[in-house]
Amino acid sequence: MTAPLTIALDAMGGDHAPGIVVDGAEIARERFPHVKFVFFGDETRIKPLLARIPALQVVSQIEHADQVVSSAAKPSQAVRAGRRSSMRLAIDAVSSGRAGVVVSAGNTGALMAMAKLVLKTLPGIDRPAIASFFPTQRGETVMLDLGANVECDTDNLVQFALMGAVFARTALGLLQPTVGLLNIGSEEMKGHEEIRTAAARLRETSLPLRFHGFIEGDDIAAGTVDVVVTDGFTGNVALKTAEGTAKLYTEFLRRAFRSSVMARFGYLFARGAFRKLKIRTDPRRYNGAMLLGLRGVCVKSHGGTDALGFANAVSVAVDLVANGFNEKIKEEMHLLDGSGIPEAGAMAV
Repeated sequence: MTAPLTIALDAMGGDHAPGIVVDGAEIARERFPHVKFVFFGDETRIKPLLARIPALQVVSQIEHADQVVSSAAKPSQAVRAGRRSSMRLAIDAVSSGRAGVVVSAGNTGALMAMAKLVLKTLPGIDRPAIASFFPTQRGETVMLDLGANVECDTDNLVQFALMGAVFARTALGLLQPTVGLLNIGSEEMKGHEEIRTAAARLRETSLPLRFHGFIEGDDIAAGTVDVVVTDGFTGNVALKTAEGTAKLYTEFLRRAFRSSVMARFGYLFARGAFRKLKIRTDPRRYNGAMLLGLRGVCVKSHGGTDALGFANAVSVAVDLVANGFNEKIKEEMHLLDGSGIPEAGAMAV
């Protein structure tokens, strides 16, 4: 029997909150009958939505929050002025033990800043990182960091590699994932000193991962490795470029099939194939970016997603808790002796 799990939801975070949060929670409830929810936000808006779904209402409660962190708020501003916001109260619930995980579709920078302040980082982890999935020719690839840390040193990159490998084993079921460092070339002399030093350390690691070496941008979509490691600046640019390219080709296809009568007939014959393509590349399938390295499970949903996408973000959170994700990170940090990372005895909680 699966152990009960309470999920704290930032009900006011996202472009279409609280509607998609409530509807997404209902989809997640059907998938995970052992889960309960605490909705943090405007009770006058959330309560009528829950009343429409009696089965969800039974396993849910509402914690009223007067404040909402806007999408335009700076992280420092949100931390100072948002102590009674729906986002902060949801994070506090995890910190106090009232909930096992927090999920929010709100402001990414504010969520990261608040979560790091309240939950703190795991022993041996200097900075948390944002990780998510990429669809590739071989299946799915984990990539981090996607925007939490603009500049990273060698220790950060090594720690990201460890966390990404644990994430891949937990979420994708890979026994020994391959890890690559994103660089401007595959040759050993390419890149700045920090990334070359990180590569040297990973080649000598005793961790249960296979270090592939350096990879380039086109290796991401090819699925050359299971885990792509980079700094937050590069990772975020790569993510947004991939999203923009996908939209570009979608528009190109739409225009091509509308260009003539014969093209329209061609689309009729190819509808089944394009339906499969749409499902395979549906961004809702990959919704749910994990804030790795915190002393609590915190998942960021895309702000513009719908109920299905939000439910998938909840699913990521449930899987990570069920598989003891943070415990695995703490265990493997003990394998990283030296290299500027604390010894096992210095990392006791």
